[in-house]
Amino acid sequence: MLKTASPTISQPDTLLGWMESLADPTRLRLLRLLERHELGVVELCDVLQLPQSTVSRHLKVLSDQSWTRSRRQATTNLYRTILDELDITARKLWILAREQTADWITTQQDESRLIRHLRDKQKDSQAFFAGAAGLWDKIRSELYGSRFTTAAMLSLLPADYIVADLGCGTGPLTAELAGYVKQVIAVDNSPAMLKAAQKRLDGVDNVDLRNGDLEALPIDDGECDAAMMVLVLTYVASPEAAIREIARILKPGGKVVLIDLLPHDREDFRRQMEQQHAGFESAAMEQMMVDAGLSKVVCRPLPTEPNVKGPALFIATGSTPLRGGPEGRV
Repeated sequence: MLKTASPTISQPDTLLGWMESLADPTRLRLLRLLERHELGVVELCDVLQLPQSTVSRHLKVLSDQSWTRSRRQATTNLYRTILDELDITARKLWILAREQTADWITTQQDESRLIRHLRDKQKDSQAFFAGAAGLWDKIRSELYGSRFTTAAMLSLLPADYIVADLGCGTGPLTAELAGYVKQVIAVDNSPAMLKAAQKRLDGVDNVDLRNGDLEALPIDDGECDAAMMVLVLTYVASPEAAIREIARILKPGGKVVLIDLLPHDREDFRRQMEQQHAGFESAAMEQMMVDAGLSKVVCRPLPTEPNVKGPALFIATGSTPLRGGPEGRV
């Protein structure tokens, strides 16, 4: 039986090509820079102090031999060498070449110019933000929207949480939460709202929609890690009872977030929205939460957003005490 050849380089031309590509001081200088930073041709010309035609010619050789890879950014090609992406034999050759060029005066000068170049880029970035600071929120919103901030905050939730969305309505908050936690238990006492929520959440398998009143939640004691009630409490006949129910369904250390209206004198608004309460004082809300057995209670007004037409809002947070833990306001 014939023995197969050992798994070495099958084509000597490949090895010779790698060796030839390293047999040039400019290409060695390029590889030393591109192993540490992603740079464009103009930047490399500045650091190496060489004309663009020379740098481009040597980059083509390195690219053809798979020493570098590039990506397009606007009108610029950015180049980079990543050691782990090199063929194992090419990697060994480069490591040897890098060690042997470590003490070159030329490469030390390249390093000095590169540091200066990177500092200049940082100053340019700082200058941009200094000029844009007054309009940055508007610029960022126009360029990227605002949903990514919600995604960032929701990502802070532990993935194994069971969260109650109380007074879920048509399920917009439920849908947001479902992508970040183990389960969402969504409760509402309106069949029409739950039907709309079910349509919105079609295909989402970690949501449990339940019909029930907020003063007598269809949720077991200590079933949830967190609970949210957003723009719902003004519709509840007994807010105190609803908050006691929230405390009941939470595990020790469970978190609660309430968002609702601050007091207002717009009786026409209250009637139009068929709300039972014209908002809540912060101190009264804190007291209701403490009386329900919640701890670390904080209630504060939310900033008024431009162009909104409804009354101002508050956000109240608290938690169920850990066993043996402190209670009350902080």
